[in-house]
Amino acid sequence: MTDVSLCFEVHQPLRLKKNFFWEKSIFKRNIPGLLEFYFDDGENRRIFDRVSSKCYLPANRVILDCIRKFLHTERPFKVAYSLSGVFLEQCRRYNPQVLDSFIKLVDSGGVELMEQTYYHSLVSLFDSPAEFYEQVKMHRELIWDIFGTRPQTFENTELIYSDRIAELVAPLGYKAIFTEGVIADPNYVYKAQDQDLALLLRNYQLTDDIGFRFSSRWWEEYPLTADKYAAWLANTPGQCINLFCDYETFGEHQWEETGIFEFLRHLPQAVLKWDNLRFSTPAELARQYAPERELSVKEPVSWADLERDTSCWLGNSLQQACFLYLKQLEMPVKESQDRMLMEIWRLFGLSDHLYYMFTHGGGPGEVHSYFSPYGNPYDAAVTYFSVLADFHSRLKDELVLADQPFRFATGVDEFTGQEAWSLAGLLRIMPDVEASSLEYHTRRGDLTSWARFSLRREELADRISKLSSLKGEALREGLLRAAASALEER
Repeated sequence: MTDVSLCFEVHQPLRLKKNFFWEKSIFKRNIPGLLEFYFDDGENRRIFDRVSSKCYLPANRVILDCIRKFLHTERPFKVAYSLSGVFLEQCRRYNPQVLDSFIKLVDSGGVELMEQTYYHSLVSLFDSPAEFYEQVKMHRELIWDIFGTRPQTFENTELIYSDRIAELVAPLGYKAIFTEGVIADPNYVYKAQDQDLALLLRNYQLTDDIGFRFSSRWWEEYPLTADKYAAWLANTPGQCINLFCDYETFGEHQWEETGIFEFLRHLPQAVLKWDNLRFSTPAELARQYAPERELSVKEPVSWADLERDTSCWLGNSLQQACFLYLKQLEMPVKESQDRMLMEIWRLFGLSDHLYYMFTHGGGPGEVHSYFSPYGNPYDAAVTYFSVLADFHSRLKDELVLADQPFRFATGVDEFTGQEAWSLAGLLRIMPDVEASSLEYHTRRGDLTSWARFSLRREELADRISKLSSLKGEALREGLLRAAASALEER
């Protein structure tokens, strides 16, 4: 018996205002609100409504009909979805009917929901795992709030995977994780290196037959029918066949006129005509099969482009510079403790923004251009970088941001792990810093120098220098008063 796992990625980005720089919006101060200032709500709503009518609603109806048709049979029809948090937010904001249709699917009993990062981001590639864990936690809570279920399978953004990512995911309690089938024969269940985590691989060749070649008249297998495709599945050796594609394949990338919905409607019956095929969810595969062997993946792989790595987001200097800038704003924005600023920074982290900056040509370049709202990758980079710069300037005003963070220590190379990136951050962290560390830095003049040269606050530096004779809690109270006064005077 071969298990067919049919999985769908469902994500819609929030697009920036593509003329943000050219319309001289950068550094404006009289604005209605930051979300409306940076993001093109009208365009995002228009695209969501279009894709909802062409894909989400009709595809959900077809899938639900198929689940119900085979629900009480010996081999029921099952599928799995990975829904980004940003997509679910847009459902609530733009078209609650779409969300209701997904709830009905989950309630049918034939759907597994997978976990991913809330913002469909690249935080798994950050040096620190803190933000990755936070976004996974946010996604987990959202899935529970809406659907009342706890995902057992993890699907990182665009199937990005490495041994390090498996190490991050394994302690969170998932049974399986997905990645691209370029690292081994995709039709078997494997084990992540040194982790108690089943590793499932996407069969990209059979998936791309639907996602990319379905309507291609030059293809020697055109037209692709459900019966023909089911025969291919039935004659594929192995334990399982993991088919994983963008949900927008149905109706948006492959238009209804191509026959894609009829193909989807007839696929379950065509598959179940074969006695050696049945449908299973990813979590069921993890339970049913002992791993074939462990797989080690040192460098990240993904399902993107021909390279199947991270180069579609980080393959040129424009992308790398923007990604670095985004990462450098993480700690300052978190020091703000402002929910709106944090939300905006996380929306800047959508992988799509970097995807639009892809500069290679050929077939992959055409795919990137198809999804991009910009005329070219350079305009995408100009817009994104100018938005980050504008956001950075607002953080500076709000927090009194330093040029370099202040890292607390109790002696040379004896760092406590505490750091402040701004005057506001210093004020918040001060009550928790050990008195011995405050005395050490005040005695050496470190805080004075930081206030003068990194914060560029001369009066604050003078106040701190006058506290050098104080010890213990008296010193702490003096530093708190000095920092609070400086923040009020900004």
